[in-house]
Amino acid sequence: MPGTVLLLAASPVGRGCLVDAASVLPVLAAVPPAVLSGADTANVVELADPLEPQAVLTRLRAAAAAPGPLTVYVAGQLQLDRRQRLPHLALARTTPANVRYTALPWHWIREELRLRPSGATTLLLDLHADHETWQWLRTGALDSGRDNAVYGRIAPPPARRTVAVPSYMRAVATILRSGHRPPPDELHQQALARAAADDAGGGAVAAGADLVLTAPGPVAGDPHAVIAAAVQAGRHGDADALAARHERAAAHAYGPASEDALHWTEVRADLAMFAGDPVRSCRAWLTVAETRLGAGQAPQAPAVEAAVDRAHHQWGRIRDAGPARELGAPLAALRGRVPGSREGALDHVQRELSRLQIQG
Repeated sequence: MPGTVLLLAASPVGRGCLVDAASVLPVLAAVPPAVLSGADTANVVELADPLEPQAVLTRLRAAAAAPGPLTVYVAGQLQLDRRQRLPHLALARTTPANVRYTALPWHWIREELRLRPSGATTLLLDLHADHETWQWLRTGALDSGRDNAVYGRIAPPPARRTVAVPSYMRAVATILRSGHRPPPDELHQQALARAAADDAGGGAVAAGADLVLTAPGPVAGDPHAVIAAAVQAGRHGDADALAARHERAAAHAYGPASEDALHWTEVRADLAMFAGDPVRSCRAWLTVAETRLGAGQAPQAPAVEAAVDRAHHQWGRIRDAGPARELGAPLAALRGRVPGSREGALDHVQRELSRLQIQG
């Protein structure tokens, strides 16, 4: 089965740039696709200094849907949005004031990758944090998903008026250009050592100050892997039945509004999407959003916004006017409370709902 590789290098244009992220892409692009992926053959998608977070999300979503192994290489810088103080990958137009609208929320990466099979996804990250994000990382964590292998480093801000280089990612690329791809943990350790030597030779901040990311991924037997395998085999009913058992068990043990129970409700919403059932998927996402709000979570919370956005997306795929009218009313009510970051979302629901009422 062919692998998929996503090469993403992004940093702001101008004074806000902390790292010359795109400088590593020519070195990575010189590595044969099979070596980048660790598979016999691979498809490579390259994103150099993208402008729009939605464009990155589209490419990420397509890569996540590929059935084979996926390797994501990310070089760039992290910034916090001022409203929710959540980490984002800064893009070309990002400034401290517009992070929420021009940067890629890091939790989008986690969300898009979360249903991939166990052991099938590896992230290699070389990130620089601005001062605010570096302070946040003292108590916060960059959540890249519990089912993914994650290796790399987050570096502190470079000296003032200095643009850093992605030395860890450059070291990864240099090692891979030999034509041999060691196991990810071994590649990671070799790259850390090489980057430390390069940084010291260039007078950069000592590598010991970096936050090192080492997460080898889930152990064998994880139920998500079994569910993902069932989906890939087309056994959508079996996948949903297994997820439903975990949902009931979590609700019984921790309560229906617990994160454990809601996680499995979200899994079932995604499984309905994979099965081509937007009605069931939309209804499940509406339930997740309403439960989270009912439990006291803020309308701006990422998990609440994500649930409403996904319900909206699935609602737009419903072709039967009856269920669309039925689900449109609670969706419009939710959109009134959770407008999300995309302008005009509530207006869109209201217009479509009016059209459906006229049809009825």
